[in-house]
Amino acid sequence: MAASTGTRPAIHAIEGVTFAPPVSAAITFIGRLFFVLVFLLAGPRHFLSQTIAYAASQGVPMASIAVPFSGALAILGALSILLGYRAKIGAWLIVLFLLGVTPMMHKFWTVTDPMMFQIQFVMFMKNLAMLGGALLITQFGSGPWSLDARRK
Repeated sequence: MAASTGTRPAIHAIEGVTFAPPVSAAITFIGRLFFVLVFLLAGPRHFLSQTIAYAASQGVPMASIAVPFSGALAILGALSILLGYRAKIGAWLIVLFLLGVTPMMHKFWTVTDPMMFQIQFVMFMKNLAMLGGALLITQFGSGPWSLDARRK
């Protein structure tokens, strides 16, 4: 086993395979679950006629195609990250989803009503934070307790 250094958690190695301690693995899985929850809950709504109509009213071009497509990106990306199966690719799907949805649906800079401005601003910033998280996953993957980790 490798010794730990500084304040970092111990990383163990057996027969050349490194793994995180159980607490770290559990926290990583819970983080993935919390990260994808919003996409898993909101994604299916992208197939509803009301959601498509709202997006069209916000100026989304070809909303009848774009909105369900964005829902599929959100669901597939979220499931990929949650299960840790090709999570880096799943995270890129979430990046594409957020890059398309955020500026189209949360245009706080066009809103004159103070309450709606605040809501759209918060939603825009939430999406930027999730974009940051997705970009991290594109680089670091899903971590332990994932299908990707079992393939190694």
